[in-house]
Amino acid sequence: MGTVEPFKGLALFTPGGDVVYAVDPHHRDRWHLQLCVAVQEVLGLPEPPHFLVPCYSATVDRYLNPQTQRLETIAEAMFAVWRYRGLLNQLFELESVSWELKPSSLELCNPLALESYRPQFPELWQNHDLVLQVGRQGHDPAILNPADADTSGYVFRLFIRGDSPTTEETLLRLHETLDRALGHPYTLKVIDVLKHPQQTELDRVSATPTLIRIWPQPIRRIVGEMNDLDFIFKLINN
Repeated sequence: MGTVEPFKGLALFTPGGDVVYAVDPHHRDRWHLQLCVAVQEVLGLPEPPHFLVPCYSATVDRYLNPQTQRLETIAEAMFAVWRYRGLLNQLFELESVSWELKPSSLELCNPLALESYRPQFPELWQNHDLVLQVGRQGHDPAILNPADADTSGYVFRLFIRGDSPTTEETLLRLHETLDRALGHPYTLKVIDVLKHPQQTELDRVSATPTLIRIWPQPIRRIVGEMNDLDFIFKLINN
């Protein structure tokens, strides 16, 4: 990322200290939603932790001042993530920036209110040494430091459309191929694009079925009917 161009930067932390972030040169919306979905996917949560946004987020806005024709930067962080300013400077490649404390909701960020989420989302209060950039141009979102899987294992996502006999046949063939092709344990997560449009958008899936090898890197993907088992075998082992 070049630091001399305008961009919007957003970061979302967990109470345990993990962070997902995005760098957007186009100042598009809905990035907070995508960051929540990324946290859900990587940590295996039952749903996106939207309750983190009002309390555990930081934003950077580098823009061209129309009056001075100079780039200016506004960097704001919630109190809960104030201590991570050094890390944020590294993630967004900032120099000589004065961070501002962003007001937070006393009701939503009350410690007792946040603690009420811990039984349902215990993973958020654990530290997994996770630093994940979401939506990096030219790259797939990926688990950079998976905490819930041995790095000797494989992690796949299979995107399907609805539940049908064709879907069942695809799953059966795929499991047989993975069992035959891999000498390591693997995790295969099946995602219905009709039920999880945010995750579908996040992984830039435009057709089904799509198989994505998330780990180990580099990321590999197969799009379309999975009848050529030899091709699948070679691709996932490459």
